[in-house]
Amino acid sequence: MEALNQLIKVCADFIWNGPILVMLLGTHLLLTVRLRFIQRYTGKAIRMSLRPDEGAQGEISQFGALATALAATIGTGNIIGVSTAIALGGPGAVLWCWLTGVFGIATKYGEALLAVKYRTRNKQGAVVGGPMYTIERGLGWKWLAVIFAVFTVFATLGAGSTVQSHAISDVVHTTFGVPVWASGLVITLLTAVVILGGVKVISRVCEKLVPFMSLFYILGCLAILFLNRACILPAAATIIKSAFGWQAAAGGFAGGALMIACRYGMARGLFSNESGLGTAPIAAATAQTCNPVRQALVSMTGTFWDTVIVCAMTGIVVVSGMLRSPEAYVGASDDAMTRLAFGVLPGGQYVLTVALSIFAFTTILGWSYYGERCMEYLIGAKGILVYRLVFLAAVFLGAVVSLDIVWNFADLMNALMAFPNLIAVLLLSGVIIKETRYFLWEDHLEESGDTLPN
Repeated sequence: MEALNQLIKVCADFIWNGPILVMLLGTHLLLTVRLRFIQRYTGKAIRMSLRPDEGAQGEISQFGALATALAATIGTGNIIGVSTAIALGGPGAVLWCWLTGVFGIATKYGEALLAVKYRTRNKQGAVVGGPMYTIERGLGWKWLAVIFAVFTVFATLGAGSTVQSHAISDVVHTTFGVPVWASGLVITLLTAVVILGGVKVISRVCEKLVPFMSLFYILGCLAILFLNRACILPAAATIIKSAFGWQAAAGGFAGGALMIACRYGMARGLFSNESGLGTAPIAAATAQTCNPVRQALVSMTGTFWDTVIVCAMTGIVVVSGMLRSPEAYVGASDDAMTRLAFGVLPGGQYVLTVALSIFAFTTILGWSYYGERCMEYLIGAKGILVYRLVFLAAVFLGAVVSLDIVWNFADLMNALMAFPNLIAVLLLSGVIIKETRYFLWEDHLEESGDTLPN
């Protein structure tokens, strides 16, 4: 197992230390410029997400699609992932994680727009879409679409299931002493109950849990920041200095140089907000929207909430805790760092346990849907039941396996599935600009532009 873990880590490090960083950041910056800083429409997009697009085609509401995507993105990446980035890349990784989110808003917008534009109906008449359909229908490259779908299926068995169930079982065991196998069994049964109902049931569950869990966690972070208020500004300064290699990491932190902070910050940023990954567009494609731009705007708010707000707060909480009690963090593992940060809050371990458990559970639900759609694309509806059984097995096994191999496998699969998606986004960027110019810049947002077949 250790040899396999090292092999996976070497492959993940090779991809993340060069090709994917350049491609990911380049796509974020290119679309930000070509879309005239689409991030400035975030306020408008948030308001739009709260009102339904009446009479539009689709399976679920715009907010339902956003909630499903947020459920999949707001998970362990926002809590354990951020502390992992800090442990491996130093405090500066927080800034790179945050910047990945800010510029990633443009990529999330672009890939969601393409998903809606090239969506279609399956043999059962349900609306389906995502990068595999964008690649096949937009570029005509069936082979690349298949590659994306295959990597996504594997990714759901890493980032979407094992990572999440491991996080839940670990924190519940630490807080309440519950055996990891027992937590794994409960998580698996609850997951089975929900995912058997399909996207509409998943969407309804996520619509209720996502707002609650986000508010609950943010309030907890604000309470901790109030207790650490004397360390907030020094923490921000530490993050900035470390991000650019001006300050070497100290204490229990490995690394801190520019490339290390950038590598782990961006890797965890992508894992957190999924901009460029290609997963969120699968949910966006099912939304009831009259044109691609409307849902693209709604979808991009997911990255704003996920990384620009939630991940940033987690990072400040952890780094301010480090500065407040540096001796406590020496030699601390990545997941222990978050527990230490929340330990200053009375009952903080319970706040963290509840938040992380709900975050991770809804992430499991969202990713299960992504995997189902990709499996259906590959071999048809007959593969969905088989996939569900394998996915549920991965959820249970994730509760009891080593965290290192789980994270390394998730990193590798995320990078591999991002390549086909980013290629499609870059090659079809002209379509993104054309649609945006007509519907947004020329003010035709209320017009219908959906070409979904009846």
